[in-house]
Amino acid sequence: MSSSAPSQTIEHIVLFKVKENTDPAKVNTMISSLNGLISLDSVLHITAGALYRTKSSPIPFTHMLHSRYSSKENLNAYAVHPSHVSVVKESVQPNCDDVMAVDWVADDLIGGESLVPPPGSAIRLTFLKLKEGLGDEVKDEILGVIREIKGKFEGIDQVSFGENFSARAKGYSIASLAVFPGLSELEAVDSNEELVNLEKAKVRDYLQSVIVLDYVVPSAPSSSSL
Repeated sequence: MSSSAPSQTIEHIVLFKVKENTDPAKVNTMISSLNGLISLDSVLHITAGALYRTKSSPIPFTHMLHSRYSSKENLNAYAVHPSHVSVVKESVQPNCDDVMAVDWVADDLIGGESLVPPPGSAIRLTFLKLKEGLGDEVKDEILGVIREIKGKFEGIDQVSFGENFSARAKGYSIASLAVFPGLSELEAVDSNEELVNLEKAKVRDYLQSVIVLDYVVPSAPSSSSL
C-alpha cells in the first residue's frame, strides 16, 4: 500500500462521546478494535484514540477516529464491511452515548505528500455550522480562507478541507483538518493571537456554531483511558 496522497482523498472523521463511568478496559477494546480496521483493503489510513483537547464544542466528545480513502466507494465498502459493523455493534454502540461523523472530499491535500500522519503528529479539527440562508458564494469564501491558512502560519505540514457529505454531521457543513509535526508547532500557531483573530474575523459573522478539537497521533495502536 502506498502512503502517497492521490489527487483526491476522502476524509472520514468520527467523534465519540464515551458514556461516563465506562470501564476503561472496554474503552481500550473499542479503540484497539477501531485501529485494527486498517487491515481492510479499502482503508488507506486510520487512527483512533482519545482527544487531546477540546477548544470548542457544544458536545463533550472524548475520542475520535480519522481515516482516509481513495474514493467514496471505498468509504462505503468500509462502512458496510462485516468487521466494521461488528466493531460498531459490539464496542461503539454499548459504550458511547453520542457519535458524530463528518466526511469530505479533499482535492489535492495542501502540503505533505503522505496520507499517514507520523506518530506524534498533532491534528487540529475544525467543523463549521453556518447560519441559515447563506448561499454558495459564502461557502466559497469560507473555503478560500481555509485554503490560504497553510501559507499564513508556519509549522503546518498539511491542510485538508471541504464540504461535508455525511448525513451524521449534525448540521456542520464545512470541515478542515490541519496536521502539525507535533504539539509545539500547533501551540505556536495558537500563540500568534493577532493573526489567528484576524483569520477568525473573516468568517465569524457567517457561523452559527464551531467545533475545534485537537488530537495527537499515538505512537502505537492506541489504548485509551478516560
